[in-house]
Amino acid sequence: MRQQRYACVTGASRGIGAAIALRLARAGYNLTLHYNSSVQEAEEVAKRCGTEGAEVTLVRADLTAPDGAEQLYGQLLQAPDVLVLNAGLSAYGMVQDVTTEEWEKMMNVHVRAPFFCARLALPHMVRRRFGRIITVSSIWGLTGASFEVLYSTAKGAVISFTKALAKEVAPSGITVNCIAPGLIRTEMMTGAFNEEELAAIVEEIPAGRMGTPEEIAALAAFLAGDEAGYINGQIISPNGAWYC
Repeated sequence: MRQQRYACVTGASRGIGAAIALRLARAGYNLTLHYNSSVQEAEEVAKRCGTEGAEVTLVRADLTAPDGAEQLYGQLLQAPDVLVLNAGLSAYGMVQDVTTEEWEKMMNVHVRAPFFCARLALPHMVRRRFGRIITVSSIWGLTGASFEVLYSTAKGAVISFTKALAKEVAPSGITVNCIAPGLIRTEMMTGAFNEEELAAIVEEIPAGRMGTPEEIAALAAFLAGDEAGYINGQIISPNGAWYC
């Protein structure tokens, strides 16, 4: 029988993070679910995961703060075997309008927090000679987007971080892979664009639709498992052939 494994998912209160949490619960993982401000949503996700048999701990931490990773890890009851670095913010606007505060928050949540969360997770993974680190970037981290230069910059850094870290920790039995989704129907998307704007984007996607959080969660669950042990340092972009 496989030893019980623990997963930590950041940004787990809604959207892709919530879907990943539920999928991992169904796969038999016990969970630490991170959130920042969405208390009720996080509690609901934890409840749903609990009905799947998972032991669930909720942890609140502000990953836009410089010490966000330390806030998170200071509350963990169990070091994770699987770390899903999903927390993030969106930003839309001209590059000239980006403020220093916006820059710092974006880089903290997308770059600094994943870097230091992974660093804090690695000693346990190295001791066990097993670990799965899954980062979540974006299609814009691959190809860039006008009016989303700040967001694209941060998500591009996530991709480089993933590739470099994978090479460093692969000898210890640890994999580091990145999911870079295209247009996924989440609150982040529906909050940033109206239905007419979303429909215009969908017209550019060969698949003719947006993806779902559950489709991203299925990929994350596979990357977390034993069968994905030789997949390492890869950037996988589920995007309906929008960008390939």
